[in-house]
Amino acid sequence: MGRDPHIPDAFDVVTVVVLRRPADAPAMSDTALDTLQAEHLAYRAELVRGGVLVANGPFGEQSDEAYRGMSIFACGPAEAARLSEADPSVVAGRLVYDVMEWWVAAGTLAFPAASTPVATRRSLPD
Repeated sequence: MGRDPHIPDAFDVVTVVVLRRPADAPAMSDTALDTLQAEHLAYRAELVRGGVLVANGPFGEQSDEAYRGMSIFACGPAEAARLSEADPSVVAGRLVYDVMEWWVAAGTLAFPAASTPVATRRSLPD
């Protein structure tokens, strides 16, 4: 029996962070929320300028409004967690995050604005 041609021989593995609003997020005034959002966006922009954050943005229509946005990092999961921990919205308790590796068929994602490699190439074990 031959190998299934729909299963890739190689994968590009990227680090993904998904931001969520926790059920127990602290209540804040509109002014405080506006300030916090500006700080959150400025922090994310600094990560982009530093080359560690290569794709980032909020979710639109979704089945669960707790999910707020997603980022793809050009670093491993531990570093992405460390950087996410310092996000002002995470520090304030308005957001929490999940970090994971995402395995996609090699060559299916491109990050033309990235100045360094984003993914690591891996194969599934036999």
